[in-house]
Amino acid sequence: MDLRDTLVKVGLEKDAADALSSMPSKLVQVDPRRPFREPGSARNEVMFVRTGILCKFKSDGAGRRQIVSLRFPGEGILPSPSNADYGLQAIVRSEVMVGRDDDFYEVVAKHPSINPFLFRLVQREASISHEWLLNCGRRDSTARVAHFLCEVAARTGVEGENKVLRLPFTQQQIADITGQTSVNVNRVFAELERQQLIHREGRMIEFLDWVELQRVGSFQPDYLLGSKTLSR
Repeated sequence: MDLRDTLVKVGLEKDAADALSSMPSKLVQVDPRRPFREPGSARNEVMFVRTGILCKFKSDGAGRRQIVSLRFPGEGILPSPSNADYGLQAIVRSEVMVGRDDDFYEVVAKHPSINPFLFRLVQREASISHEWLLNCGRRDSTARVAHFLCEVAARTGVEGENKVLRLPFTQQQIADITGQTSVNVNRVFAELERQQLIHREGRMIEFLDWVELQRVGSFQPDYLLGSKTLSR
């Protein structure tokens, strides 16, 4: 499904979706081995992920990285007057549509129906951020990983009993998302397998007991409700 079809599917009017998807832009192939945008970069662009996954990241004074947000295919990043306080990097090789903020604002001005659409999407992203803060701040290591697996499955449409998720994240990336070490993430995966909640084969994760995995991770998908396309 292309960007225009995705926007229409989640409720944007067809003419507005046509205008957003056809605005002047360039397609950029993003290599996961190096940052795509460094912290402090100007935010005078609008971005849509066409394929792959982008992450926002921040680093502390010692250079330790925390992944603070993800963008899946169809999702995006809006422009802002200030410089970014985060960096952008691909999780896997990704294709990103990048446009100028002036062109984006022109489209929004001509299609007022986009404004409430964007408002809902910003609200959704805030809800996801709140859930991630709770996950890292209060849940134990097993619950953090279980919750993250449930969210990825829900955001990619493969949640449910006996469904199989091809996990695109390395253990280090999962550690950078859940605020722990890669060694501990490996132990958690082993524990989830021991409890017969998942079965792992390489990066393929089969959900053996979806209901129990959600319970372990305290996962309630209501915070993901709403559009899944363009986020701040």
